[in-house]
Amino acid sequence: MTTTLITGANKGIGHETARRLIAAGHTVYVGARDAERGRRAAEQLGARFVLLDVTDDATVEAAAKTIEADGGLDVLINNAGIETRGEGNGVPTAETVTADQMRNTFETNVFGVVRVTHAFLPLLQRSAAPVVVNVSSGLASLTHLSDPDHPAHFYPGIAYPTSKTALNMLTVQFAKAFPTMRINSVEPGFTKTDLNGNTGTQTVEQAAEIIVRMAQVAPDGPTGGYFDVNGRLPW
Repeated sequence: MTTTLITGANKGIGHETARRLIAAGHTVYVGARDAERGRRAAEQLGARFVLLDVTDDATVEAAAKTIEADGGLDVLINNAGIETRGEGNGVPTAETVTADQMRNTFETNVFGVVRVTHAFLPLLQRSAAPVVVNVSSGLASLTHLSDPDHPAHFYPGIAYPTSKTALNMLTVQFAKAFPTMRINSVEPGFTKTDLNGNTGTQTVEQAAEIIVRMAQVAPDGPTGGYFDVNGRLPW
């Protein structure tokens, strides 16, 4: 039995990913910072709930102890993420972004991933087939955002894409450091969720496809890569 933890899984893409992996036979832990919402989601899914706020050391360490006591972990999906939105659902641009907004975004999207991955590394290292999936974004691609012929080029925000580019670097460096693990970044696509004020064009079902696929990657599968549903993406 494969045991999987998904952060930020009480709604949206994380919730759908949990549903799909449970259907595939995984024992899934729904990680959520809101206990009531997390428990409700876990009950609906037939999953296990664990209180986990990726910005809080105490809840992350407690979650690791709980999952260790229950038998360990095989797959970690770092799904929790935020994007700062302001009036009219706008994003902070180069003209308006502040250091505090950058810091807040990085606290969840980058430092949170490091915090969670660090806490669960000992459990993953005991697994016969450990996997880490970092939920990134197409907006992390320096190649695409610097290409005036690519749609991503016109996204004006600063904090969110910068944080996801940093996340991709974490993927590369962790994958090199732990060659027996499969550690990859994935781009779920522009999905209608609370993160973007429900302006996305994809469903959560479509978004979960690449996450579910990479969560089930074989021990001889790719690692240190950046993928969407159609294959590898340029950094």
